Amino acid sequence: MQYKLMIQDMNQFDYSKNWQRSEIPEQATWDLTVLFASDEAWEKAFTDFKGKITDADRYAGKLAESAGQVLAALRHAEQLSREAGKLILYARLKHDQDQADSNYSAMYSRISQSYSQLSGKLAFLTPELTAIDSEIIDNFLQENSELQVYEQFFKDIARNKAHTLSEKEETLIAKAGDVFDAGSDIFAIFSNADLKFPGVKIRKGHKVRITQSNYTSLMESRERRIRKKTFKKYYGTYRKFENTLALTLQNQIKQHNYLAEVRGYDNARAAALFVNAIPEAVYDQLLDTVTKNINLLHRYVRIRKKALGLKYLHCYDLYTPMVADVDFKFTPAEAQDLAIEALQPLGEEYIQVIEKAFAERWIDWFPSQGKYSGGYSSGNYDSNPYILLNWQGSLDSVYTLIHELGHSAHTYFSKETQPYPYSGYSIFLAEIASTTNENLLTDYLLNHETDPERRRYIINHYLNGFKATVFRQTQFAKFEHLIHQAEQQGVPLTAEYLNQEYLRINYEFYGPSLVSDPEISLEWMRIPHFYYNYYVYQYATGFSAATLFAKKILIGDQEVLNNYLDFLKSGSSDYPIETLAAAGIDMTKAEPIEQALETFAYYMDLFEK
Repeated sequence: MQYKLMIQDMNQFDYSKNWQRSEIPEQATWDLTVLFASDEAWEKAFTDFKGKITDADRYAGKLAESAGQVLAALRHAEQLSREAGKLILYARLKHDQDQADSNYSAMYSRISQSYSQLSGKLAFLTPELTAIDSEIIDNFLQENSELQVYEQFFKDIARNKAHTLSEKEETLIAKAGDVFDAGSDIFAIFSNADLKFPGVKIRKGHKVRITQSNYTSLMESRERRIRKKTFKKYYGTYRKFENTLALTLQNQIKQHNYLAEVRGYDNARAAALFVNAIPEAVYDQLLDTVTKNINLLHRYVRIRKKALGLKYLHCYDLYTPMVADVDFKFTPAEAQDLAIEALQPLGEEYIQVIEKAFAERWIDWFPSQGKYSGGYSSGNYDSNPYILLNWQGSLDSVYTLIHELGHSAHTYFSKETQPYPYSGYSIFLAEIASTTNENLLTDYLLNHETDPERRRYIINHYLNGFKATVFRQTQFAKFEHLIHQAEQQGVPLTAEYLNQEYLRINYEFYGPSLVSDPEISLEWMRIPHFYYNYYVYQYATGFSAATLFAKKILIGDQEVLNNYLDFLKSGSSDYPIETLAAAGIDMTKAEPIEQALETFAYYMDLFEK
């Protein structure tokens, strides 16, 4: 196949070396010429774009005049946004492939600043459309068929009308955005730049300073001494600042509650979930269902304790693998073959998109000097959905590849099917496509692997992922809701209160087989998501929905597969709950969470056998 021809020279590439960007084989890099043929072409487009910003608000004050004016304004804003999107994406991807290159840093900074100016110029659209009587909007839609594509857009404006303030009030809130986000900004700078941790001895004569970047890898160490020292020194450093961080978090929670109140919501959770029309019952259903089945996490802790051969399992023992290292090594060619085989249950149409990703160089494979760490998928309506990897040849690398391919396929199907206004999709839906792929890969590997240790290694990977995504994120969601409620009721969010409540919830989740080390009460201090305003629950709901999708797809029901592909093509043409319901999954019910938990139990059974 064509995709195989693209990668033969990559298979012998030594990705462990610290290569310069220019030394990476071209076929192992993403092809950004789809966006712009060269940096010079980008500069020309950027100059043209900047010249259009001044006149971006040409339709301000005219929207109520006619359907034609509304259509012209929306298309004008759409065109400018698409131009900006291409410029931003190119600059960002170029910056991320070598963050030490000041030219691309400057490019990204310039287009970001210009985009902010454009946003300011287009800010009149929503308030002005909100002010138009709904009957007039309905008449506009009836008299102009070309405007009807925006029907869902107008539906959302009408839905938000009750919580939209006057133009003057909205302007005041917008201008105070930096002030409202101060808590989050202070935490980010403090935690990532100013907070300095001590070192930990790895072996005689070799000491490593703990950082936010290496903390997880140190906690995965096979040597318990290293895990324990890292854990205690890491949280010992945070403890010195517990009162400062409590006040920082409290101020952010106050902001969430304040904005919810002034916009007329009952609480901050209602306000946060209203953005994507998510019923609060979805949040409650997640917490209730996981809590009722918390014995499964308690069982996982007991299995981990036994697998590691420990008399007492401590919090610093939760991340090290439960099985011995297994020599799983994959070349890019092998990984691509594996991905295509594992994803066969999704059908020919889906596989063609995956092959397209390989053949058309959507993927930037190998690490190099200055490259952004980790992995992601990123694209827009006028580009390929690109994937950044830092390939290590491990099983984890294969899972990262198939995860990001899920995101990219979702983006591709959505933009190919939907018009521009609905070509994106919400965070609530984003992790479903990627995690469905991971579930299919796990099933494929276990069906084709016979070696017991390798099978245990695969299952260990799944169990750890489930624990981290469903149980842990639900634990976070429970704590997050509790502190929002407490602040709303006038309870001071002191360090003592936060420590006490976090420790209580942590014990509730992990049970008596895990020693409640006092340091774990401080874990809330390191979690940036608590500043994000009801964000974390979506990881757990997304993982659960993906588990149910994968389970049904593997049965081979063509109707289920068609529904899943329709889901990938839906974009934001409807609200997330309705989009999933149309695909056969009702997230307001317990079933998706219960089915996911049953799968977790099944894999624990396999692991023990």
